[in-house]
Amino acid sequence: MSSNTVAAESLRDRRRRQTRDRIIEAAFALFVERGFDEVTVDEIARRAETGRTTFFRYFGDKQEVVFSPQSEVVRVLAQPRQDPAAEPLRDFGQALAASRRLVTELCTEIARRPDHYALYYQLVERHPELTDRHARKIRHYAGLLEEHLAALGAPRTTAVLAAETALGCYQAAWRLAGDDAGALVREVEQSFRTLLGMQPGAPPAGPAGR
Repeated sequence: MSSNTVAAESLRDRRRRQTRDRIIEAAFALFVERGFDEVTVDEIARRAETGRTTFFRYFGDKQEVVFSPQSEVVRVLAQPRQDPAAEPLRDFGQALAASRRLVTELCTEIARRPDHYALYYQLVERHPELTDRHARKIRHYAGLLEEHLAALGAPRTTAVLAAETALGCYQAAWRLAGDDAGALVREVEQSFRTLLGMQPGAPPAGPAGR
């Protein structure tokens, strides 16, 4: 592949990211200005200076825009990479340590824009359709995390138990932090520290797969 092709692909990816970011910014601004229920996809597209068809290339509906901060970590979970030099995850402690790193990464990514996180939390808490979608996404993340751990060598029982435990820490942090983005990261770390403190000899968090 030529360097020109690589450069062109990089430019295309950058333009796609910029378009997606404009849609997200437009949607969140409109949700603040007019309320979630009153905003339409057409209005989001107009504010983002793009078309309705373009909107649907990136998001299935306006609800999905609310959950956009999670997309990068979900992509990582869906594409696990085993380090050839790393030992497989053989026991619960190792699998939980790997899960801790990934869930903390998820929280850090979600909280990267405190204003977006605060609105995201408030919308999920206030709108039943978003509350339901949030719950279904948590189940989806648990499945992705389980598959991720299994790909890193964890036996299925270990992978399931570690994934469910880690997502339990996330849900505890969600409830305790409220709409405070910084508190979300602190609370998820505190949840894991509390849990690991109950396990003598449990390993600290480290790179997934180690």
